[in-house]
Parts: sequence; structure tokens; C-alpha cells
Amino acid sequence: MPDNSITVVGNITRDPELKFLNSGQAAVRLSVAVNRRWQNRQTQEWEERVSYFEVAGYGSMAENAANSLTKGTRVIVTGRLEQRSWETESGEKRSIVEINADEIAPSLRFATAVVTKIPRGEGGGYSAPERSAPRPNEPTTYNFDEEPF
Repeated sequence: MPDNSITVVGNITRDPELKFLNSGQAAVRLSVAVNRRWQNRQTQEWEERVSYFEVAGYGSMAENAANSLTKGTRVIVTGRLEQRSWETESGEKRSIVEINADEIAPSLRFATAVVTKIPRGEGGGYSAPERSAPRPNEPTTYNFDEEPF
């Protein structure tokens, strides 16, 4: 059975962007830069290549990622590669391959993290903890159509 699972480890290139679908479901978008470094055997010089991956996540994970992660954070993302196509207002056809995340987590290889468990809400889901004031880097939220990005 074919599977398109992917795991990437890299640094977030911009603060996560949190939006809400018309249905009320949270959606987050972020970009991860993955650096690959190797030594050229002929020149003995170190070479590097960077790949950028667009990541989309949904639900409570989207809200948690937006409230916990910032530009530069090293993360581990697992999910599925998916292609999405759309047409711009001017009629141009566009397409992107992105990671639809099952999990987004900070890497603890070079950092520490404080984990705050979110209490289970009614119906088996999770409800976000109440906060008295917004955090300094809290993401801006928007309402938009069902097509998230």
C-alpha cells in the first residue's frame, strides 16, 4: 500500500500564521527550512543546501502551534504531502505541494520546553486554556473561506 508520510526537522522561517475557517476550525500555516550539509570529497569544502517546506495544520494543534512556536524555533513535523491547486482572481492557475501536519513539535536537541497540558473538553476534544492577556508574540487571527491558504 503506497504511503506518502514525511518527517522534517528544521527551523521555522516566519512566525506561524493562525486563521479560522468559516466553520470555526483553526488552521495554521508555517514554513520550515531544512538544512543539509556535507563535505565535498573532491574539494574537502563543506557544502550546504536548504529546502523549504510549507506546512498546514488544523484544529487544536494549529492553535497550540501558533501560541507556542515562533520564527527560528527548531521543529519536528510529521504528516502527509498533499498537492493543492487554485485559481487566482486574475485567472492564473496555481499549485503547491505542502505538508498536511499530523504533529508539530519543538525539537529538544538544542532547546528546552515547558509543556502545559490542555484539559480535555466535553466530547473527547481539547479546549484551550483561558488566558487573561495576549502574549507579546501572539499571532493575528483572521476569518476566511474554507480554502485556508
